[in-house]
Amino acid sequence: MNARDLIWGLALCLTLLAAVVDWRSRRIPNWLTVPGVFIGILMHAVISGWTGAKMSLEGAGLALVLLLPFVLLRALGAGDWKLMGAVGAFLGPVLLLFVLLGSIFMAGLMAVVQVIKARRVNETLVNIAVLVQGFVAFGLRPHPEISIDNPKSLKLPFGVAVAAATILCFIAAHRAL
Repeated sequence: MNARDLIWGLALCLTLLAAVVDWRSRRIPNWLTVPGVFIGILMHAVISGWTGAKMSLEGAGLALVLLLPFVLLRALGAGDWKLMGAVGAFLGPVLLLFVLLGSIFMAGLMAVVQVIKARRVNETLVNIAVLVQGFVAFGLRPHPEISIDNPKSLKLPFGVAVAAATILCFIAAHRAL
């Protein structure tokens, strides 16, 4: 097993474990994400020295910076945010962007299925309109009712979407070789 396969294997293990935990509890715990960031950085530092550590830090930092506004708006949980930081630490900034876009796409598909299954299509469309109007009128501020803090809101396990996207990116990266 070469270093690239080891790093992909660890990233896959991290995201699959996060998916299982998130599916069961709708939370991604710090005991999984925080060590994931440090292990990703350490692996790259051992394999490639400062260059690898720098790439790993860039990947983690990019994920955390890109997703922080969504955490502050209460549209994304802090565990999801830290999971993407850990994925960035393992995969670096370029592959992180592919996994992030894939995760957003997968989460969107999951959300559409969940909304249809719960028969809340009209309510969801109204909520989207309210959010857009609020953002236009008041700027990017959290909505008191339309957020992950509302116990009545539908929630999906973003960790599952991240794991699916990581698997798809792994397959695509290995087919390209």
